[in-house]
Amino acid sequence: MPGGKRAEPMPSRPFDEDAVADDVLRARFAAIVESSFDAIVSKDLDGTVRTWNGAAERLFGYMADEMMGQSILTIIPPHLHEEEVKLHDRLRRGERIEPFETVRQRKAGSYVTVSLTVSPIRNGVGKIVGASVVARDITSTKEKERRIRLLLREVNHRVRNQYAIILAMIRQSRSETSNAATFQKRLEERIWALAASHDLIASADWKGADLGNLVETQMAPFQPGDTYEIAGPSLALVPVAIENLGMAIHELALNSLRSGVLKNRTGAISVQWALAQRGPIRGFSITWEERVAPGNKGPSFPHSGFGAVVLRRSVAQALSATVDVICGDGVLRWRLAGQADRFLEPYQTAAEPRPTDGS
Repeated sequence: MPGGKRAEPMPSRPFDEDAVADDVLRARFAAIVESSFDAIVSKDLDGTVRTWNGAAERLFGYMADEMMGQSILTIIPPHLHEEEVKLHDRLRRGERIEPFETVRQRKAGSYVTVSLTVSPIRNGVGKIVGASVVARDITSTKEKERRIRLLLREVNHRVRNQYAIILAMIRQSRSETSNAATFQKRLEERIWALAASHDLIASADWKGADLGNLVETQMAPFQPGDTYEIAGPSLALVPVAIENLGMAIHELALNSLRSGVLKNRTGAISVQWALAQRGPIRGFSITWEERVAPGNKGPSFPHSGFGAVVLRRSVAQALSATVDVICGDGVLRWRLAGQADRFLEPYQTAAEPRPTDGS
């Protein structure tokens, strides 16, 4: 260069391919952590929080800048602090920690059930300096497990109860007749009626089934046509009420087929139910009434056998209710009454009338 010194070229910095690769890996790892649906937290061995991803913010309610540098005990209920201390001791000793379930506390104060996976964090020479924690909200999973356990207990109770009912059916049906074919027919009909009630329970996930549907289901095999009508509000019954009222309606219809309206297909059957408030107590009642046409005999009411046991005693006992029966002058009236909470699901409120008929 004229009139001066020649400029020396700037020395080039060596390209560190390993450093670039490390930066790329860190960026990818950070993106994975941040986009994870699970809460991912890193902490020192003294419990100081160092990283806190977006899922942790959503799960626990604390923003990252609220938790960075704070103790992990912030989200651990006081009664579980000792559990965390023991966990850190195990980490220092290099022990493997299997995933486990525990409880954490949100910023709002509520508890959340989580599954934790804890992994050690090591420095460049392999020394354990902290831990990463992956927390997954398993509240819904635990609730499903709880419901399954309840359902299994309910099924076990129901199965045992069905054994007892079927044994009673066998004993009492046998006392009604000495004819083997008649005994078999009546027993089969009663078992199928019981099964129909349980189909309603199962279709409602073992919760409330509608009373009107129950009556129609039990009456359907008797093909009552226009000889009967039903009326009452739409009510969701508890399983024990479905089971027992189903048996009662079946036995009343069977009795009618033998000596009442359904025998001659003349006259009328009415099934009605209602709720009534008596001070602080809400009552429930259901009434079966049938009137034969003038000139026809009946109806009568069973005095022995399975039907008599069901209609006079067992249904009332199972539902803590009372039974009133009037039979004579061409009329049969069977009425069951008791406290509504023995019949209805807890969420049940007074409902609109359910106008129905036998068509």
